[in-house]
Amino acid sequence: MIRQRKIELLAPAKNLECAIAAVDHGADAVYIGAPKFGARAAAINSLEDIAELVNYAHLYNVRIYVTVNTILKEEELEETEKLIWELYRVGVDALIIQDMGILELNLPPIPLHASTQMDNRTPERVKFLADAGLRQVVLARELSLPEIRRIHEATPVPLEVFVHGALCVSYSGQCYISQACFGRSANRGECAQFCRLAFTMLDADGKIIANNKHLLSLKDLNQSEELEHLLDAGVSSFKIEGRLKDVTYVKNVTAAYRQKLDAIFARRSEYTRASSGTCHYEFTPQLDKSFSRGFTNYFLKGRAEDIHSFDTPKSLGEEMGRMKEIRGNYLTVAGVKSFNNGDGVCFIDEQGRLQGFRINRVDGNKLYPQEMPRIKPRTVLYRNFDQEFERILSRKSADREIEVSMLLSENSFGFFLTLTDEDDNSVTLALNREKEQARTPQIDNIKNQLGKLGNTPFEAKRIDVEFADSWFLPASVLADFRRQAIEKLITARKITYRRELAVLRPTAHPYPQTELTYLGNVYNARAASFYHRHGVNSVAPAYEKEKAPDAALMFCKHCLKYSMGWCNVHQKGHSPYNEPFYLQATDGKRFRLSFDCKNCQMKVYAV
Repeated sequence: MIRQRKIELLAPAKNLECAIAAVDHGADAVYIGAPKFGARAAAINSLEDIAELVNYAHLYNVRIYVTVNTILKEEELEETEKLIWELYRVGVDALIIQDMGILELNLPPIPLHASTQMDNRTPERVKFLADAGLRQVVLARELSLPEIRRIHEATPVPLEVFVHGALCVSYSGQCYISQACFGRSANRGECAQFCRLAFTMLDADGKIIANNKHLLSLKDLNQSEELEHLLDAGVSSFKIEGRLKDVTYVKNVTAAYRQKLDAIFARRSEYTRASSGTCHYEFTPQLDKSFSRGFTNYFLKGRAEDIHSFDTPKSLGEEMGRMKEIRGNYLTVAGVKSFNNGDGVCFIDEQGRLQGFRINRVDGNKLYPQEMPRIKPRTVLYRNFDQEFERILSRKSADREIEVSMLLSENSFGFFLTLTDEDDNSVTLALNREKEQARTPQIDNIKNQLGKLGNTPFEAKRIDVEFADSWFLPASVLADFRRQAIEKLITARKITYRRELAVLRPTAHPYPQTELTYLGNVYNARAASFYHRHGVNSVAPAYEKEKAPDAALMFCKHCLKYSMGWCNVHQKGHSPYNEPFYLQATDGKRFRLSFDCKNCQMKVYAV
């Protein structure tokens, strides 16, 4: 018998509406921000909303993870401990954390997951966290398939990887430039999106290498065609980025990955989904119809040529074709996809800038814009707002239904109705009623009445009626009998939901390093105590607490020398410019670039 590994599709939610949509569209788990201390300060949620979400999600065996993944000040620890207990009491399944000081608090038996903000990119680091009691580890986005496989081979802890959405150019948890420039810490959930700004790249002599380009802005991640490779490398949780995204993004992207994974599970019996229910969609999911800067596999298959989005940090959407010519008040398009009235269209102009227009009316390949754009023939057109697609997703666009078998049988005092769901929860309800002989065959009518489950979370997989004779039951009686049985089955599902518990025990196994610089993000004494107990002799304070002199502010796998074709390792290219190189922002501030070719890394320093 093949031992199955449960695989989790983990969807984001900025609020309750997005979270419910994620469940309805196929998520096995949802991650959502706590009332405080989540790494997206703009995506916080009340305990009441989280409790409502837990109640809804657990019906489908969907787990709820709450982010408490900022580094914490000394005076915030007591409040954090209280918050964690409150989250545990409302039924949250796990917390995603960054600050190791949390492990030193008085905690309920709630599982802890290691945020990608912990910079989880080596087998030694991940094994240490697993041995410390963390139940799941979110890996760095920059890892390749062989690197993920090596981590999986080093420890059995479930591995979570990002498969879709926005990319930070710096290793997560290792970016301090927002704090340095704006006093807004990325490790405190207040990133100022420095990497999406425009810069001019200069050499040591002040010569312009690239002018007014978004040189640190990356395309969006899309691993939808690599899921099977990731499964085989040892990944158990597939994470969609987007706790600041709107509900239509959550619906579309979650549904797309649900379908991709289900297709794999149908072929690969060693993998199975981690929750219950089947989704029925009112639309065809299409990833390029949701926000994207273009797509990349990033470093999954090694260093790739085209991971950046230098022209714009905004959404391009789906490629539609090319503009042919302008005639009067319309322009003609050569392409295979059709536009809709009200669509948003964008393009890159001759200066490399993103431009756009809205379509008033479409007539075949003729587009009538609200205002005629300045655009040259053969320019590639993208649709970044699909009016018809958004209209479909703005209403109820999916149902998630749990399969149930129904058996209506007779007994000496009336009837039994037994319901058994796909997870083998079973309830039986008795109906005391004198039997009444039917004048006409009733089986089909009875099955029809019992199968009316439209306003419930269930769909009838099979309905059996086992009568010794032809008995009559009024439709109203059958409807009430069915309703009571469904309510009883819902209660049974909630009672039998298997919530994972985890009791942390003190550990003292050695940390992979004996010294921690500001890169350790140690902001409080509890975190320092944790590392000292695990063999770290020297613990420097977090950058947010004490700015380290001459500190590197960003650590990037993305490399501008490589992007320009001048990498000494991979391309054997030669730069015509003198180093060091600088990035100059529009406000005149300069940042020096340093290239650590041994570790294949670019660093950014303040000047």
